[in-house]
Amino acid sequence: MKEALQRAVEAAGGQAKLARALNELAPHKPAVSQALIWDWINRAERVATAERVLDIEKVTGVSRHELRPDLYPREEAAA
Repeated sequence: MKEALQRAVEAAGGQAKLARALNELAPHKPAVSQALIWDWINRAERVATAERVLDIEKVTGVSRHELRPDLYPREEAAA
């Protein structure tokens, strides 16, 4: 999960750019900061929310299955 999020950060051009892109995509949701993305990557107890995982997928192309396999298992794994 953390590796997938790091790939998403790299695809977006950095933590701050990913935060900005997420905030622009969904301004009605609570704001995401660079510091929050850092927490998602570096703190074991912090992970991207289910709702934000879908946004990260839209912005970066990194799949929800990679970002949160606990919430979005691949269909063959779920069967």
